[in-house]
Formats: sequence, C-alpha cells, structure tokens
Amino acid sequence: MIDNLKKILNEDQDPKAIEKITAKLENLLMSNEEVGYIAVQKKPAVTIFPDSIVVTNKRIILCKPKNLGLSMEFIDYDWDDVAGSFVKEGILGADFTFTTNSDLTHTVDYLPKNQARKLYTYAKEQLDLLKNPKVATPIVEEVKAEASIETPTQEVVEEIQAEEVTHFAELMPTPNDVIRDTEVEAPISEEKGLAHLTQDELFAKLQNYKKLLDNGLILQGEYDRLKSDILKYL
Repeated sequence: MIDNLKKILNEDQDPKAIEKITAKLENLLMSNEEVGYIAVQKKPAVTIFPDSIVVTNKRIILCKPKNLGLSMEFIDYDWDDVAGSFVKEGILGADFTFTTNSDLTHTVDYLPKNQARKLYTYAKEQLDLLKNPKVATPIVEEVKAEASIETPTQEVVEEIQAEEVTHFAELMPTPNDVIRDTEVEAPISEEKGLAHLTQDELFAKLQNYKKLLDNGLILQGEYDRLKSDILKYL
C-alpha cells in the first residue's frame, strides 16, 4: 500500500495527514481493494484538521476528523451507487462533487486543483469500468479437446495450412470496401460546421461554452480550445 501511495505524496498533500489516513484505512480496506488516490483539503487559513477524500477501486470514502482529531468519521459509497461526479475550480482551489442514485450530493471544497483533477479522472475511470466491464474471452473447450488428441504430424500441418488460406481469403477487403468504409467513417470537420454559422450564432455558442465552464461541466482547457475555434470566425 505504501508503494502505491508514493506518487500521491508528490502533489502537495500533507504527509502527516496522509500517514494518519492510510494507518486507519489498513483496517477498513476489503480484500482486493486498492487505494487509487487521496485528496486532502487545503483551506486558505491554517487547516488543523482537514477533511479528506479517498477513492479506491471499489468505493469513495469521505474522511472527516472528529473530537479535535482524536477520532475519524468514515462515510463510504460504492461505485454502483455513484451517479456522477464533477469538479469546479475557483481562485483558492477546487470543489469535488459527486451525486448518488438516491439524489444525495456530497462536496469536498478547498482541494488543490491538481488533486481535484486527478480525483475526478479516477472517478470517471471507475464509473466507466462499471458501465462497460471488461469481459474475459472464454476458452473454447473444443479447442482443448482437439489439442489433446494425438494425430500424425503430416495431417496436422495440412489442416493448419488449409485453415490459414481460407481465413486469409475471407478477411481480405476489396478496394471498393475500403473506399466505402473510409467514406462512412470520415468525420465531419467541426471548423467547416462553424464556418456556416452567423456572427450571432457563433457568439451564442461561445456564451453556452462559458456557462458550461462556470458550472464546472467542462474544464478550462476544453473551454480554451472551443473558444479558440470560434474566435477564428468572429
């Protein structure tokens, strides 16, 4: 667990706060549960007992010091109960917010922006894995049975050659197929779409992107890219 958290300590976390949290987490983690990231609150004034948020491959854990730091309150939510998450950046830090399927909303404020971004990225990855689980390719029993049968060497070579030639011929695309696939998959240029908009429509589009940024639905980098594309035609 310590080796897994070395990279986290390079991102402005308080080492003492991380040490306290990890010491208590050792008794709380389930089997096959790994800590993915820890973010620690950093308020403008001196924060003696900061709140923390821990994300693992199984859940989100809110860590709140109680009784002047002598005890810790842990509140956890499984990933299948989390409906979504987003980050809103401000001047003094960032807020990480997540919602649950029961319409509960939780926010940890005054997080360093870099920590909040990595927290958001890890949460999005876990939610994506939950929605699109990786399915292991099953082993066909018939193949195992054929491999266990002893056959003459010459017959095995002839069968493999016939299968390779057949599959190779079936998988070879024709020039017409390549042309059709290219035509279908060719994406429509976003800049060509912007070129046909009027000045008022472009300005309205820019205002919509600004609202998305203010509400924390897109990051600053995404807004800057979209703004640059629109300003070419204003």
